Amino acid sequence: MSDQIHGTALVGPEGFLVDPRHWDEPLARALAQDLGVGELRQDHWRVIEHLRAHYLAYGTLPWGSHVCRHQGLPDDCIHTLFGGPVEAWKVAGLPDPGEEARAYMLNQEA
Repeated sequence: MSDQIHGTALVGPEGFLVDPRHWDEPLARALAQDLGVGELRQDHWRVIEHLRAHYLAYGTLPWGSHVCRHQGLPDDCIHTLFGGPVEAWKVAGLPDPGEEARAYMLNQEA
C-alpha cells in the first residue's frame, strides 16, 4: 500500500493509520480496496465501528471472536470479512498496535 493516501502521509511503515482522527468512511473504502478486502458492506461497517469504539474507549485490541459475537456475526467474521485482524484494524483506521499485538494478530491469520 502506498504511504500516501489522498495526498497526505497518513499511514506508517507497517500500513497502519498514524492518527485515528484522520479516519473517515472514504478513507476506509480506499484502505479496503488497497488491502484486497473489496467493497465494504453492512457487516464490515458493524465490525469497523466496534473496533474503533473499543480502541477509542480502552486503547486496546479486542478479541476478534468477541467482536463478532457482540455484533451477532459468526465467530470467524473478521477472517471472513477482512481476511484477518490486521486488515480489519487497518481498515478501521487504527494506529499500529505495537509489535506484540501485531504478532498476535498475524498469528490469528495463520
